[in-house]
Amino acid sequence: MNIKLHHFAFLIVAYFTSTLCFALANTAPSLADIPYGADKLQTIDIYLPQAPQAAPVIFMVHGGAWSMGDKSSSAVVKNKVQHWVKQGFIFISVNYRLLPEADPLKQLDDIANALAFSQRNAKSWGGDVNQFILMGHSAGAHLVSLLSTLPSLAQEKGIQSVLATISLDSAAYDIEKIMSNNPPRFYKKAFGSQPDYWRKSSPQHVINHKIAPFLAVCSTQRKDNSCVQAKSFTDKAASLGAQVKVVEVDLSHREVNMKLGNNNNYTQQVDAFIQSVLP
Repeated sequence: MNIKLHHFAFLIVAYFTSTLCFALANTAPSLADIPYGADKLQTIDIYLPQAPQAAPVIFMVHGGAWSMGDKSSSAVVKNKVQHWVKQGFIFISVNYRLLPEADPLKQLDDIANALAFSQRNAKSWGGDVNQFILMGHSAGAHLVSLLSTLPSLAQEKGIQSVLATISLDSAAYDIEKIMSNNPPRFYKKAFGSQPDYWRKSSPQHVINHKIAPFLAVCSTQRKDNSCVQAKSFTDKAASLGAQVKVVEVDLSHREVNMKLGNNNNYTQQVDAFIQSVLP
């Protein structure tokens, strides 16, 4: 290899290495693996803007069929952190116990404990306890949606009111209906065989009062009716007085998570919803 070509190759490698390091630095948590419980998975990562003071907080719950996933996954945090932390938001990403150790209702309890812990400590991180926004993808979207419908659980845990909930492509608003129609195996593993458990796990059936503003994002590419379920749930929430919005996007289930925070119309619609609920 001649000297000029070698130098050019070195610059290309250096550029991509520095770009990767920059991206990683931008998504490295300011506070990592902060425990909210005794289990090794009961931890949160916190991403902080510079010198936050009474900052709004996005509280993010990863997906993974209730059996896998991680708070530090690039699809969960990278674009969202780079987009919202730059705007002055604190971004909290949550881990929780998974199947088979913990079924979805135990996972819900973990999420509630993590939220209560985060609110109790928000001021010490520069956050505002009165400006929390719940966000979740897939199974995480099911869990934050269910939490939004349960004021009794919020009261039990000492959770303060949240500004809104953003559900990213859940197809699990009506577990009872899903389980009654030959569901995929991973639903059977998660929700078992008891109809009473199905109802308790279904945001569609649990909701019976006005909830905080709710945004349901759904993929039009899915074949399991995520948009139909999103509309059914938000229609019921609206009938009870809630401010609701459904955003249909021509993205895959994974892309709904991964591309949020990119410079696109989808992110702009989520931004507009967030701005509509901020005080």
